[in-house]
Amino acid sequence: MKRTEKEKLVAELKDRMKGASALYYTDFTGLNVKRMTDLRRRLRKAGVEYVVIKNTLALKAVNESGLTTSPLKGPTGVVVAKDAVAAAKLLTDFAKENDAKPTVKGGLYDGAVIDADMVKKLATLPTRDEALGQIAGAFNSVLAMFALALEARAAQLEASN
Repeated sequence: MKRTEKEKLVAELKDRMKGASALYYTDFTGLNVKRMTDLRRRLRKAGVEYVVIKNTLALKAVNESGLTTSPLKGPTGVVVAKDAVAAAKLLTDFAKENDAKPTVKGGLYDGAVIDADMVKKLATLPTRDEALGQIAGAFNSVLAMFALALEARAAQLEASN
């Protein structure tokens, strides 16, 4: 690859990283073309980008973005996600279905370096939509209980008159 092509790749990755809440580094060794295509399709459907790039170029893009990370070794795919939890769930679920491949090497979450265990912990959290649904359900149940209490009190007042 020529230097200008490398600089272009670094600039493209840096642009993709703007607005992303997480970057995950994966080792895709052992995935055949069919599985790799399936992974990319699932990630794309969730609004997550997956980029295979040389480690030195990936590190350069990360460093130029003002972030720091540990050195990368071996083949690396970079997952660029706006929704960190959804991307972590996708990677974890896909790995469960495909003999623990791809393996997560680590990454960045809100500017902080994280390891593979933290990515697994993020995968157990509810997604943004699920969390909003849980909050709405909690508010709804509180309001329903309040309405029932008012109704019961009104019934007591009517019975005493």
